[in-house]
Order: sequence, then C-alpha cells, then structure tokens
Amino acid sequence: MNNSEKKPSGADALLKMVSAKLGTSPDELKKQLEAGDVSAAVGKMKPEEAKRFNSILGDKSAMEKFMSTPQAQALFKKLNGE
Repeated sequence: MNNSEKKPSGADALLKMVSAKLGTSPDELKKQLEAGDVSAAVGKMKPEEAKRFNSILGDKSAMEKFMSTPQAQALFKKLNGE
C-alpha cells in the first residue's frame, strides 16, 4: 500500500469531519489549532455548539474527559508532530 492509498488516521478523519462542519479546509483548521486560535473555528459554529464548546473549555473535568477520548488524543499527537 503506498502513501496515496493509506487509510487516514483518527486525527485526519477528525480534522476532516470538523473542518467540513465549520466550512473550512482541514489544513486551515490545523493551522488555526496549531497557532492556538480557536476563535475562528468557534465563530463558525452554531450558537448552541459554540456555547457547549466554550463550556467544555472552561470546565476542567469536562476538558479532561474530552481529552481522554482516542480521537482527541490522536489529534493532539498529530498537532504536536508525534
């Protein structure tokens, strides 16, 4: 199997899904996240989604629960170049 036939990783799939929902490219979303700028992504969310996202960011236990998911771990590793 060559690189063009490689199955996307969980992080790639998550980036693709989220970027499609936000109406941006996976590369652009990745750049924003790597820069620590979530405001662009949050600004494109529906108000109820943005409120829920911000509540997770503001709640340490909710954030820990979110970050413990395999998808979030894979995305975190990808963004950190691991």
